[in-house]
Amino acid sequence: MAPLYLNKVKPTAKILTLITMGFCLFVSCANRSQVTTSANNPSASPQTQSNSQMTLRSNAFKDSQPIPRGYTCDGANVSPPLEWTNVPKSARSLAIIADDPDAPAGTWVHWVIYNLPPDTLGMIESTPTLEMLSGGGLQGTNDFKKIGYGGPCPPSGTHRYFFKIYALDTELPLKPGASKAELEKAMEGHNLAQAQLVGTYHR
Repeated sequence: MAPLYLNKVKPTAKILTLITMGFCLFVSCANRSQVTTSANNPSASPQTQSNSQMTLRSNAFKDSQPIPRGYTCDGANVSPPLEWTNVPKSARSLAIIADDPDAPAGTWVHWVIYNLPPDTLGMIESTPTLEMLSGGGLQGTNDFKKIGYGGPCPPSGTHRYFFKIYALDTELPLKPGASKAELEKAMEGHNLAQAQLVGTYHR
């Protein structure tokens, strides 16, 4: 380490003492400033605050990018794979809604799932269109009047499809086949965290 003096002139003991005292004073002030900042703004301390947010993704398409044909009514019309992270530890169930706000007659519902176990990490591709899923969870009725997933099928143009996941503090008192409206009503006051993934499709 280079010596703490200018012009390479050897300092006296008195100068070294003054330099040491000044350095200690600087460190003390810096630490006091950090404590004050953390107290006034808890989010400013990454060591004690968690900034993790619930996330939702798919390995089939990226956020705001086109949904592959196979997951639409023009293809196999199967559900895409989904993965999520950072579910709150206090969550008791998960719910998923997929819908299209660009539909001509208003938002069109493509998928409704609820009472998924909170330790579920994702949904497989081509989730069976059953009322009760083998790993736990129930599926509702989409706007095609069918249970489970119904893929993008816009009449024309480019539409956006919102896949939304909710972490809830309770299991919902819903039977299989519930509608999106029924699910949203049951979720009121129970949402701990949520995330979304948006895909597009053009016809």
